[in-house]
Amino acid sequence: MSRATFAEIAAALDGAGEILVASHLRPDGDALGSTLAFTLWLRSLGKNVTAWNADGVTQKFQYLPGHELVATPDPTPRAFDVLVALDTSVKNRLGTVLDAVASTRLLINIDHHVSNQGYGDLNYIDPTAPATGQILCEFFKDRDAAITADMAANLYAAISTDTGSFQYEGTDKRTFAAASVLVAAGVDVPGLSRAMYESQPRRRLDLLRHALNAAKFSCDGHLASFSLSLAKVDELGVRPEDNEGIIDNLRSVEGVVAAVFFEELPEGNVRVSARSKDVRVDVCAICGQFGGGGHPLAAGARIKGSPAEVEEIFLEAVCHEIRNRN
Repeated sequence: MSRATFAEIAAALDGAGEILVASHLRPDGDALGSTLAFTLWLRSLGKNVTAWNADGVTQKFQYLPGHELVATPDPTPRAFDVLVALDTSVKNRLGTVLDAVASTRLLINIDHHVSNQGYGDLNYIDPTAPATGQILCEFFKDRDAAITADMAANLYAAISTDTGSFQYEGTDKRTFAAASVLVAAGVDVPGLSRAMYESQPRRRLDLLRHALNAAKFSCDGHLASFSLSLAKVDELGVRPEDNEGIIDNLRSVEGVVAAVFFEELPEGNVRVSARSKDVRVDVCAICGQFGGGGHPLAAGARIKGSPAEVEEIFLEAVCHEIRNRN
């Protein structure tokens, strides 16, 4: 798969009338921050741009400047000249956005997931970037585009949340260079950090308490996991966005190589989130066995079956990799 250049992407957008910017369902900070920054930039150029996400902007991310620009897809399909898919490794992860697009002349795919196979007409996939927000920052600098304070805040949130506050694999001098550019553009780092990391709803603490109490350790203590049932979701009153980051508490335990979170979904599906802290235990490859993907140290999948069945087969696959990593 050949990679499009930033110039080719800019040229394609320059000639477009109606542009749609979208990202994956159940969006995280990188998906929404990137969507908003790109939308704000296109609007500054006088473009007719629409921003959609299948799940909209959850309460958790309403601190992002311009969050009201991202809407759920229209009930009646619309035609667009260009669809820009951001931070979306597989096309169907756009969810109901695809149903709401009557037609599009060009699909631009900008992403950092190693599992992205290049489903766009123009693809810019950079697995060495720890966040799509970093790619967009580099895009704007390459095009000599003015980065406003609101664009910068969205990109900084995208990078910070997807790198675990600049801790995860792939965080390098490019990442800090991008962050430096964004701070210079007007990011209020302390204020934005409080919004990102110190403004959690009480119900998330209840979920964390449940996760820690229900945690299981297997594979000689190297594998940690917990499961969240639909009944427990109702009991705790938690929302899908409350789950983000919970798994990192299990991964942080000394001796744990990988952690897995199993979330029961309606209609007999289970959402699996897997994290590793050893590159020899590639959770992206493991999730790929079940139709999922992501990064070598952070990946996910949706698997048909009961929570007990999915937990058994998935943990067996992870433990196999842990025991064969030498």
